[in-house]
Amino acid sequence: MTSTMKAAIFEEYGRPFHVTTMPRPSAGPRDVLVRIRASGTNPLDLKIHDGSAAHARQLPPTVLGLDMAGIVEAVGSDVTRFNMGDEVYGMVGGVGGLQGTLAEFAAVDPDLLALKPANLSFREAAVLPLVVITAWEGLVDRMQIKSGDKLLVQGGAGGVGTAVIQLARHFEADVFATGSNSSRDVIERAGATFIESSEAVVGYVDRLTGGHGFDKVFDTAGGAGLDASFEAVRKFGHVASALGWGKHLLAPLSFKAASYSGVFTLMPLLTGEGRRHHGRILLEVARMVEAGKLRPHLSAERFTLETAFDAYQAMAERRSRGKFVVDIG
Repeated sequence: MTSTMKAAIFEEYGRPFHVTTMPRPSAGPRDVLVRIRASGTNPLDLKIHDGSAAHARQLPPTVLGLDMAGIVEAVGSDVTRFNMGDEVYGMVGGVGGLQGTLAEFAAVDPDLLALKPANLSFREAAVLPLVVITAWEGLVDRMQIKSGDKLLVQGGAGGVGTAVIQLARHFEADVFATGSNSSRDVIERAGATFIESSEAVVGYVDRLTGGHGFDKVFDTAGGAGLDASFEAVRKFGHVASALGWGKHLLAPLSFKAASYSGVFTLMPLLTGEGRRHHGRILLEVARMVEAGKLRPHLSAERFTLETAFDAYQAMAERRSRGKFVVDIG
């Protein structure tokens, strides 16, 4: 292998990337060197790039990109779970000072990785890690979703929303999701009963739960969506949110003796704690994908390292409901 690699360098907030060569990382004793084949993009990447994600700030100059899929090129002396040639996927960098995935190679903590689903391409696998980890942590780790639960998803058409719907359906929950009329097809294909987002909460709570409220509510939207979640949950129910910041009145939740959980998927990348759990989630998700229980949702538009900034602009313009992928190598 050469001692250099190509990468898209993030040099200034809000500005296009600079594609150049830089030293190729090597695998330390506890690292896996991955040849990245595809980098998945997320709205969070866009917020990091424009400087609006205070909770996930990445100081330039650096390489952005959270998600990836690729091939193990080398393993450190202490690594036993992966071998050269393994096809892997994971959410591995782009925050916390870690190199991101808009590069040809990355030295990765193996705890953050799993073998990619065998029936997916690198492009398809690269869009999954952040959204399925977020969905799993909210549904399984926090709310302990189970068969027969009535689950409401606030914002069901995005990457996290469609992952939540499919994962909840796997656990045999009865799933409902809000969205605009233009997103109805996406929500229904994922497996949820569609609720038009302009409908009053009291209206769909009465219509769909007999006024009792939903057993579990997963908020992917934040803001007014989280307030609506507190209103829609039943007595002793549970709300989880991936965007649970801002100022919110807790009275609607408290008067029902309901519970709230925050989902902060970046914590293992930022602190080093809980990384192995991410790898375990991805392993379980790979089994679901291979069994036909979950499918990725990606855009047909194609991007390369040289046009990676165009993918960020496409996200900003919301040109597709599918996630954008940057092809690498």
